Amino acid sequence: MHVISYKAIREFVELNADAETSLRAWYKAVSKAVWSSLVDARQEFPHADPVGDYTVFNIKGNHYRLIAEINYKSKIVFVRGIYTHAEYDQGKWKK
Repeated sequence: MHVISYKAIREFVELNADAETSLRAWYKAVSKAVWSSLVDARQEFPHADPVGDYTVFNIKGNHYRLIAEINYKSKIVFVRGIYTHAEYDQGKWKK
């Protein structure tokens, strides 16, 4: 899968350094993956959940949430945002 964009990960890590190891592991795993559907993604990330047009990944034991838009046909994962649990719960990312 081609992940766009690593910039979102870098920027989040600047503010939340404790997420760096988990986000790098997520990026590495997704970059090597070849998914055809959410079922494939869940084999690697069992707690990945569809929410509307997005897939929500738990990061660092559910301390953070990564929101991605996945195009399985073109093998592209677009990182829409990474949020603390409190930010995610506010729901602003849905807009």
